[in-house]
Amino acid sequence: MKMVIEMEYKFTSKNEMNTIELAQNFESEKFPNMIICLNGELGSGKTVFTKGIANALGIKESITSPTFTIIKEYEGELPLYHMDVYRLNGNVEGTGIEEYFTKGGVVVIEWADTIQDILPEERLDIKFKLVEGNENTRVLILKPHGQKYEELCEAVL
Repeated sequence: MKMVIEMEYKFTSKNEMNTIELAQNFESEKFPNMIICLNGELGSGKTVFTKGIANALGIKESITSPTFTIIKEYEGELPLYHMDVYRLNGNVEGTGIEEYFTKGGVVVIEWADTIQDILPEERLDIKFKLVEGNENTRVLILKPHGQKYEELCEAVL
């Protein structure tokens, strides 16, 4: 029987700038078809993290959460596919989300735990946790799935 060791990394962000800097570090290690799944309460920093990645990819457009459009595409060094799947309630039929996993870009999915069933096996999950009593601090729990993502975490943290 093969033992699978689930790695977990923690990063404490003291403010939005810390979150953006972490995201920019990820961008420096980017690769095509990189999948980053973001989970956490409203206002916990998921879109701020995405802004950091977009910024580092050289995307000048303003990044907002694609709540009503589900998917926003941006052109940068690599394309950025920013998704917010909250409103789908797990029903991805007809959205074409899975096609984006192999389009050669960086895919960032907000509320990814709602579409757990279709997520690629290899990906990076990041959970954003608000810290009680400190409105600016967040604890990010990074969980890599697959060798590439473990190496990614090792490189940026």
